[in-house]
Amino acid sequence: MLTDDERAGLDAIFRPRSIAVIGASRDRTAIGHEILHNLIEYGFTGSIFPVNPKASTVHSLKCYPDPGSVPDPLDLAVIVVPRDVVPAAVDACGRAGVKGVVVITAGFKEVGGDGVRREAELLALVRRHRMRMIGPNCMGVVNTHPDIRMNATFAKAMPSSGALPARIGFISQSGALGEAILADARELSLGISMFASTGNKADISGNDLLEYWEDDPTVALILMYIESFGNPTKFTRIARRITRRKPILLVKAGRSPSGARAASTHTGSMAGLDVAVDSLLEQCGVIRSSSIEEMFVQARTLGKQPVPAGSRVCVVSNAGGPAILAADALESLGLELPALSPASLEALRGVLPVEGTPANPIDLIASAGPDRYAGALRIALGDPSMDAFLVIFVSPIMIDAHAVARSIVDAVKEAGNGKPVVTCFMGKVGWQEGIRELEGHGIPVYRFPEVAAAGLAAAARYREIVSRPEGRTVELPVDAARAGAILKRAANAGSAGLGFLESAELLSAYGIPTAPARPVGSPAEAIAFGLEVGYPIVLKGDAPQISHKTEHKALRLDLRNGDEAGAAFRDLRATLDARGDAQEIPIVAQKMIRGGKEVILGTFQDPQFGPVGMFGMGGIYVEVLKDVVFRVLPITDREAAGMVRGIRGYPLLAGVRGEPPVDIATLEEMLLRLSQMMTGQTLIESIDINPFIVSVPGQPSLAVDARVRLRPRE
Repeated sequence: MLTDDERAGLDAIFRPRSIAVIGASRDRTAIGHEILHNLIEYGFTGSIFPVNPKASTVHSLKCYPDPGSVPDPLDLAVIVVPRDVVPAAVDACGRAGVKGVVVITAGFKEVGGDGVRREAELLALVRRHRMRMIGPNCMGVVNTHPDIRMNATFAKAMPSSGALPARIGFISQSGALGEAILADARELSLGISMFASTGNKADISGNDLLEYWEDDPTVALILMYIESFGNPTKFTRIARRITRRKPILLVKAGRSPSGARAASTHTGSMAGLDVAVDSLLEQCGVIRSSSIEEMFVQARTLGKQPVPAGSRVCVVSNAGGPAILAADALESLGLELPALSPASLEALRGVLPVEGTPANPIDLIASAGPDRYAGALRIALGDPSMDAFLVIFVSPIMIDAHAVARSIVDAVKEAGNGKPVVTCFMGKVGWQEGIRELEGHGIPVYRFPEVAAAGLAAAARYREIVSRPEGRTVELPVDAARAGAILKRAANAGSAGLGFLESAELLSAYGIPTAPARPVGSPAEAIAFGLEVGYPIVLKGDAPQISHKTEHKALRLDLRNGDEAGAAFRDLRATLDARGDAQEIPIVAQKMIRGGKEVILGTFQDPQFGPVGMFGMGGIYVEVLKDVVFRVLPITDREAAGMVRGIRGYPLLAGVRGEPPVDIATLEEMLLRLSQMMTGQTLIESIDINPFIVSVPGQPSLAVDARVRLRPRE
């Protein structure tokens, strides 16, 4: 949570009583002129002070040579001066008692080289004067509240609070994109409450703004465009808290290099380029949008309509084709179109002509006017089997679109049951007045049925987020000290990773059991091992450099007697010796485990997000089927359960066609133990347990093969 001082610093930026524009200009093409113009044009309710030592007035306002000469206390300074002058301007603001600065000027960390140093020096100045800073390299900030009316940006489009009270806080890391965001938001009647172009995020980050808006009654929905998370751990903690109360929609640009970097492991090759982002956002309850356009589609429903109680949608239309498109889109997005109740069907027959269809979708036919829409909607809105509504109107020339819109508004008001309603107005006859009527009452209007369906799907997704149980982090009994000693010994020896027996010892310290195994140095020792544990057995080469034993021909399976074990040892020894490694690769004998299901458990260190865990169907087909799920670690007990149930192959684990289910509880426990190991042992780069054989409840479930890589030494 923000401290009082941190909140006061952000208030100075977003709720200032006075603003200085450092670098205000008479040149109409200059950014300093545009920002001053926007503050005046938008009607800032506080005092505005242009600062420029070379001008006496700008925009008919008295101009001051420096911040210290401004006669009133200054809350905020917007700095638009050449890069090399920015530090002096910030220092002058600090000495003048300015509480917050927005540095528009570019040429800092984003250009690399000396820019990194310049930004560090700038941040040091800000902190020395106990100020807060947005930027540098940003477009500015906005607060549309009637008591503030601040547009401290150089965007051409004036921000709009919409026809209804503004509800949206918007964070954009891109300044250039901010211009388009504000313009499109105005066109779509999205009520922007506050907007911030964060730029380089040298001081104030997206995490700071999330906490600032967490309890702000003027922000009910948060939209984010980001290129980096900064502090993913902090983001996770804050977003998890906020999404229980307010939706967060996010567009993330850029790709993580983790997949390419870690492709030498099963887990890394499964990860792809963007998996950590998806996993993090899923865990936080943040809805990820693929584009700004999609985010605006989702925001128009989430920002204006209540959250549905379920996923059951009723479609009402005057045209069959669009209704079918809507039905297809809704079902493809995971929503349902259930039948209306018998009472509703009977009531609808009294409203519709004989050509109409009372089933869901309800077809009012093309002649439907405002009375028929109102009558059908009143019945549908009162049906307890429906959670949300999509109303489609294709405007024929003989029907008054505005009157239809009013009838929809009246029916929704009359129902007053808190069920979300979205509409799709198609055609051009009188539709603009109808759209204004609906949007003015908070009912979003979309051009196409599929897009309206996407808006409802986002609302249903958010309902799932707020209704899912919160998990807890479980601390299981482990021998962390023994595990640390194993890893430290390997690291001190200069090893890049652990062999199988070392890996098995490490897993054992964290309560992850492995199939019985030991090194064997001769055919006789291999035969003796088989007699001791019982055939069949497996022989395999045990060295960190052998990542995939099948590919390296370093594995001999299903050895059922002494003759097979002895011959397999001699053959494997010859194959390994032919590799020409500097040191002889030892051979390990292991009890072969039959039955059960093969799964893979894995983890790897992502350079941005830290440890990431993976679960999926295992064995030699894991990289072909790619049926895996990922989560950023540590995970909760609920997240472990979700990982197991999140793969497409889960029915195979749960039992199909008369097969008994495997021990799901053990799988969940193994994931929690692996999470605890990966987050507690900082020397580990990645772990692959493939396969882990999970048996039916009551039978032992065991790791059969494991590979541990160590983090590179600094």
